[in-house]
Amino acid sequence: MPDDSGPLLPRYGERSLAEVFPAVLAALGVPGPPPAITLPPVRAAAVLLIDGLGADLLAAHAIDAPFLTSMAGGDPLTVGFPSSTSISVTSLGTGLPPGAHGVVGISFRAAPDTLLDSLHWTGPGFPNAVDLRESVPPEQLQAAPTALERAAAAGVKVTSVGPSAFRGSGLTRAALRGGRYQGVLGMGDLAAGIVAALDTDGPALCYGYHADLDALGHVQGPGSTAWRFQLRMIDRLVSTIAEQLAPGSLLAVTGDHGMVTMTRRYDADEIPELKLGVDLLGGDPRARHVYTRPGAEAEVLAAWREMLRDDAWVLPRDQAIAEGWFGPVVPALIPRIGDVVAAARGTAGIIRSVAEPTLSTLPGQHGSLTPAEQLVPLLITTT
Repeated sequence: MPDDSGPLLPRYGERSLAEVFPAVLAALGVPGPPPAITLPPVRAAAVLLIDGLGADLLAAHAIDAPFLTSMAGGDPLTVGFPSSTSISVTSLGTGLPPGAHGVVGISFRAAPDTLLDSLHWTGPGFPNAVDLRESVPPEQLQAAPTALERAAAAGVKVTSVGPSAFRGSGLTRAALRGGRYQGVLGMGDLAAGIVAALDTDGPALCYGYHADLDALGHVQGPGSTAWRFQLRMIDRLVSTIAEQLAPGSLLAVTGDHGMVTMTRRYDADEIPELKLGVDLLGGDPRARHVYTRPGAEAEVLAAWREMLRDDAWVLPRDQAIAEGWFGPVVPALIPRIGDVVAAARGTAGIIRSVAEPTLSTLPGQHGSLTPAEQLVPLLITTT
């Protein structure tokens, strides 16, 4: 495993987050190409995504998660680049790398003059961002069939169980459309919903999502006391689901990214060298898409490299694509990737104090190509 002297490249097509649902669908008997990950045949399956559950963090705090660490695992997965929620959820939901599904950043250029916040499906304009679900339809921006749609078309009963606020959200429509969405209010509701979704006579698939570990990591810091206590409750959540699973079921638990504590900040809204020649700036503090003015790419690349030095890997778009950061890229989607792409190293970050005032202050961050952010567990139990 490389250290922070070089990026940890995602293992697209081998053992990345995009390989999870193809393996689960194959286990359910849904027709498709042979999966890269092999799971035992089952009648019903649930995939539970714990936002922010990094493999390194879980290993470091195994004492707080005895049930999770007792589950069958194997090598961790890489999540893909950028290692942030909307990108990872879309890779999970479609079985495709970011370069193929097109959700390439927390914010990215979705059209020539449109910077899309893919987590909230809004345009820029803090604090009054504009809802873009009508002008940038999620089903058009990400048009590939989802795993849930494939399963439903094959006769599998499909249920998504997650926060009620996410029903009909842009990201849900882009990455997780298909089947029935069941909104929940808390951990008990989530556990009950997953168990009930699999308690049926025919084939069943359930996707479940829990957000609070990530939220506490952002605000309190990964590995903080509050974060560890939340991990303990998640461990009990998973053990409760596993204890109640109907016979012939499989439960797969994974994460969408890990997290680091950011201690060094470069403010792209204040540092002149990071503003020169820049038309739009997307991404998040650990992974930036820099869209340059015509003819300014070389100047911007040199300025960002000079300013960030060893605190980021800074590549021109073509090199980032060639080195496999996004996986195979559909040609029509290339303009969504920044002319210059920056992935933070160590504990550094490129913040935007004006455009992203809240995000810029948070200690916990993710998005880059370090093992702490890239690696997530794939934990399996069957009945």
